[in-house]
Amino acid sequence: MTDAFPDPGSDVGLYVHWPYCARICPYCDFNVVRDRGKTAEQAALAEAIVADLEAQAALTGPRRLASIFFGGGTPSLMAPEAVGRVIERARALFPPRGEIEITLEANPTDAEAGRFSALSDAGINRLSMGVQALDDASLQALGRNHSADEARRAVAVAARAFSRLSIDLIYARPGQTVAAWTDELRQALDMGFEHVSPYQLTIEPTTAFGRAFARGTLVPPDEDLAAELYETTQGLLEGAGFETYEVSNHARGEAARSAHNLHVWRGGDYVGVGPGAHGRLTLDGARTATVAHRGIADYIAGVDAGAPWVERESQSPDEAAEERILLGLRTVEGVTVADLAALDLSPDEGRLADLLADGFLDRSGDRVAATARGRPVLDAILKALLT
Repeated sequence: MTDAFPDPGSDVGLYVHWPYCARICPYCDFNVVRDRGKTAEQAALAEAIVADLEAQAALTGPRRLASIFFGGGTPSLMAPEAVGRVIERARALFPPRGEIEITLEANPTDAEAGRFSALSDAGINRLSMGVQALDDASLQALGRNHSADEARRAVAVAARAFSRLSIDLIYARPGQTVAAWTDELRQALDMGFEHVSPYQLTIEPTTAFGRAFARGTLVPPDEDLAAELYETTQGLLEGAGFETYEVSNHARGEAARSAHNLHVWRGGDYVGVGPGAHGRLTLDGARTATVAHRGIADYIAGVDAGAPWVERESQSPDEAAEERILLGLRTVEGVTVADLAALDLSPDEGRLADLLADGFLDRSGDRVAATARGRPVLDAILKALLT
């Protein structure tokens, strides 16, 4: 690879899953539980996460730390002291090559200056704020427990505590119009963040929204309106100086891109700790997919017993190559011709050649990437390539 597309090499990222939430959103299908103030359980979980990290470090052998990402759930509910301990152990077990990105997800309701300052002191240098909407009716419909004004205030507090700030937004909400979304996104652009992840609302069948959709009581925008909302999002963000570097991620320049997510999308190894956390590790020479026990008590017991994973599966060369393409084509970097050749895909013939000729993919040197035309229909492109 060239310097523009660095190889993640043997470095490892760390993903920490903190499952507690003050409220479960009706669209969420992540592994989450209500935070009912069980401080003893949370303390035990934090200890288990550190023990799991130590055990996985023993398995991987000497490696360098690429990045840390605290996700969930709502990791801004995690005690700053526990956050700091995880960071300290990760740095000791996997000495980084220099300064690394350490991200933590937060909700606007947790935006206390003292709390954010404590998280910064613990080592967090990038905050990802779950704003989701800047319209009170939409926030209520999404099950959020903050108002639009509270979101604005939270972003302002976060900007004072952290040098790097990202926000999440959800569009293609039921009843949403292009005009309303345009106004909302313009308001958001005045908030002063360096990175934004606008996600199209996905209706998952196991969620409250999924059940409402099945009953016919929730109707999302049709495909044409969803496509128009997507194009509106791209146009407004690009006009404001945000580069699209992944299907749902936009940054003000390369320095503002998420280093952790790029490490994962480039096929780098990462340790997953916490209930339900996924990981990808090179063990015994094979790319290995790991999944931790989902239940908090099961996870803690599993760590104590030396068996935190409910799944550990060595990927075949074809499975590893397919995953590399699935992740890599989400980014503007794309994948190499060699990645595609591993699955007998040639830019000169067959399905890949057709997608290049039709303008959905583009080849530049030894790399193939989705075009602006191809990114909105990436799922269909991947299906055409990999099935």
